[in-house]
Amino acid sequence: MAKLSLLFDPFFIFFFFLFISPSLCCPPYQKEALLHFKFLLLGNTSSNSNTDLYGLETWNSTSDDCCQWRLLHCTLQKVNLLDLSDLIPSQDLKPVVTSDILAPLFHLQTLISLDISYNNIHGEIPGVGLANLSNLVSLDMQGNSFNGSIPPSLFSLRHLEKLDMSYNLIEGTLGTNFGNLSNLKRLYLSSNSIHGEIPTQIGNLTNLQWLSLPNNKISGAIPPSLSHLKSLEELNLGQNFLTMELPTEIGNLSNIRWLLLCDNNLSGEIPPSIHKMEQLQILDLENNLFVGEIPTWLFDFNYLLDLGLGENKLVLKNARIAPRCMLMHLSLKSCNLSGQIPIWISNQTDLTFLDLSNNNLEGTLPQWLAQRDLSGLLLSNNKLSGSLPPHLFQSQSLNFLILSNNNLLGLLPDTIGQATEMKMLRLSGNNFSGPIPTSISNMLKLVLLDLSSNRFSSHQFPVFNPNSSLLYVDLSSNKLSGQVPTTFPLGIKVLVLSQNEFSHVLPQNLSNLNQLEYLDLHSNNIGGEISNFLSQMSSLQILNPRNNSFQGSIPIHLSSLSSLQILDLSCNNLSKIIPHTLGNLSRMINHHDFSSSILSDITSQIILFSGIGLTETVFWLPNQKNLLFHELEVFWKNLKRGLPNKNLQLYTFLDLSNNQLSGEIPNSLGGLKNLKSLNLSQNKLSGRIPLSFGGLQSLESLDLSHNNFFGEIPCTLANLFELSYLDLSNNKLEGRIPSGPQMDRMDEPNSYANNSGLCGMQINISCEKVPSEPKLKEEKTKKSNSWEIWFSWEMAVIGYPSGFLSTVLVMYVIGYFNITPQPGRRKRRRNLVRHGLFGFLRI
Repeated sequence: MAKLSLLFDPFFIFFFFLFISPSLCCPPYQKEALLHFKFLLLGNTSSNSNTDLYGLETWNSTSDDCCQWRLLHCTLQKVNLLDLSDLIPSQDLKPVVTSDILAPLFHLQTLISLDISYNNIHGEIPGVGLANLSNLVSLDMQGNSFNGSIPPSLFSLRHLEKLDMSYNLIEGTLGTNFGNLSNLKRLYLSSNSIHGEIPTQIGNLTNLQWLSLPNNKISGAIPPSLSHLKSLEELNLGQNFLTMELPTEIGNLSNIRWLLLCDNNLSGEIPPSIHKMEQLQILDLENNLFVGEIPTWLFDFNYLLDLGLGENKLVLKNARIAPRCMLMHLSLKSCNLSGQIPIWISNQTDLTFLDLSNNNLEGTLPQWLAQRDLSGLLLSNNKLSGSLPPHLFQSQSLNFLILSNNNLLGLLPDTIGQATEMKMLRLSGNNFSGPIPTSISNMLKLVLLDLSSNRFSSHQFPVFNPNSSLLYVDLSSNKLSGQVPTTFPLGIKVLVLSQNEFSHVLPQNLSNLNQLEYLDLHSNNIGGEISNFLSQMSSLQILNPRNNSFQGSIPIHLSSLSSLQILDLSCNNLSKIIPHTLGNLSRMINHHDFSSSILSDITSQIILFSGIGLTETVFWLPNQKNLLFHELEVFWKNLKRGLPNKNLQLYTFLDLSNNQLSGEIPNSLGGLKNLKSLNLSQNKLSGRIPLSFGGLQSLESLDLSHNNFFGEIPCTLANLFELSYLDLSNNKLEGRIPSGPQMDRMDEPNSYANNSGLCGMQINISCEKVPSEPKLKEEKTKKSNSWEIWFSWEMAVIGYPSGFLSTVLVMYVIGYFNITPQPGRRKRRRNLVRHGLFGFLRI
């Protein structure tokens, strides 16, 4: 009893907790490590405000117990979980931090879970430091900028069950060491630059449940050893460079629920062994090289929700399919469907996404399809006809409607504005007519609107909410008239109004669209001068008012458009000189490494605003990227071509051709070192071609034809090593054509035709037959000197006899030869001799 009473003694309890029980606070070395990490992070972000760091404001030295801090968890008073993801969420452009800031965390050897995702951390993966965290079970590093290869030391983390390095810049191969992570259950490496083949040792990860490697550069065949992963539930190898046929053994993955192999180069027929995957919910084989007939047993999976077979060489012949599954997403794009839209699809009452584009479907849009509550309907590039059912736009779920390139006609229904959830509407390449319904402005979530290549006609346009989501508008190739409309949202980035019947002058309030990056007005009848207010649109990257009726001079303030990469003012009535300020267009001077383009920005916004799920993105959005923009038409190397929209940010053009410009070319244009194409043809320019053009080091196309340039072609053009097209015809150029590695290839005679006197190996005219100007002067000098020598001897030969005869005649007249001496005659003779009359006889 005495011993028992001792247990309840207050002093005993105090001393027990003081000396015997473990500390109630986290160890000091862990607290110090965490504070050191915070200090390094603040230093890298150049911020001293705790309000900028989400959750780190509780980390301070005055707190005794770090286990009470946010963003971490402790067990037995030791830190075992750190959630440091997205520490700076309030900034659009996060500051760059290096992987060195992670060094203090590697002292926390009790860590079981570490999440450092989405912090914009740069540098190589600190493999040695991570290897110290030998108890790690979960490591999340996604959404940073880690580069280099995966360090081998990482594979020493034997307890690791989850590894996520997605969305980084990791290179190198997967390596055989992955097989050492025998406890791994989830491996995510998507959206990196990993290359090489999938190692066969991947089959050693028998506990693996999720394997996600999409959007890398992985090549080769899918190893049969993958079939050893009996626990695998998700396999995502999409958007790589995988080849060969699917291994038959893949059907042994009996627990697989998601099988995503889209956007590869896989070939052969769909293996029958897939039929054994009874738990299959998602099967995505889009955009490969699969061949043969689509097996009907693919529709027999009881749990199948998403089926993507489009963009292959597959054929669906059996139109009388009776699926056992109830699909939510179906893609049969480019599957050689013909006739009307298959009636069996009408029984798929859970369907929310349908892609039947690029087939040979005919007939009208069925009423049952218009009444279906779809989120996405893609029927482009078919032969559908008739008008659109009004009920189609009464759905409150419709996000994407793409019906381009069919034979649809008539007016757009007034109910179109009721589809208030619409994000993308593409009706281009049809025969729709009449005005654009004003109710379309009710689609406040609309991001992309493409009504191009129809027969819409009106001078009135919808008035969009200034703050709506619309970024891209293409109304080109219609019959729209009046003044250029400006009733678009203030945040619009792309506006294409080309090939219509717009007239008048550009409205001043066009400058309100100051986020506009792409403005295409070509082939209208817009007149007046090019207004200076365009220089206020500082985001402009592409400006194309080609083939209009603009007149006057080129505004000098266009040079303030620092982002301008394509300027096409050709085929107008512009006059006066080329302003020297065009040589200040900085995007044409320096190369800019843009991580994103207009296209990718819009694609991101569509995903952001739409809230679409993973499977919808996988099925169709990557394949739609090439369809988002119409191709920008330019004259490239004397041919009208469309620039690929996905690489549009790589091109820099300056086209001032077919105007009335005069004067000399300003030397400043030679400073546009990043310019790809320069076209000044069909003007009234004169003077010499500037020597500074030798500085156009990126130039691929140069057209100065049909002007009044004279003198020699500057030898500095031999420095244009990227040049592949040159036209100097119809000028007054003369002399030798410069030679060099690239200029010697410019050997098309028509490029130099109709000049004053060019010679060179490029046109097979020897320069010896056509002397240059210095040689002509030298020959004239020689001829002049030889004439002077000839003339002096000729005069000597003629002059001496003439002088002799004249003297004799004078002497005879004065009686010198008389026989009888006369007084004074001898004296006169002496005077004649003295005055030199006979001087010539002394020579």
